[in-house]
Amino acid sequence: MPTTLTLKGIPDDIYAQLKAAAELHHRSLNSEAIACLEGVLLPRRVSASERLLKARELRAGLKIGAFTPAGIDQAKQQGRK
Repeated sequence: MPTTLTLKGIPDDIYAQLKAAAELHHRSLNSEAIACLEGVLLPRRVSASERLLKARELRAGLKIGAFTPAGIDQAKQQGRK
């Protein structure tokens, strides 16, 4: 049975990061906090086949021709200046 937990005195910067992560992942603050705790307290190894499947799923979601070799090189160089 799930238990209720109230957090008090959360630093403003941590709250802001949690809120931003929740919005990014389309979760409530509560769900994001649980996901963060699970990730730290219950880490699980991801197999190579799971990583490959996820990469293929992500690649399948891209538009054909959305990325060109020149565009990729330009994006990589932008972060190095």
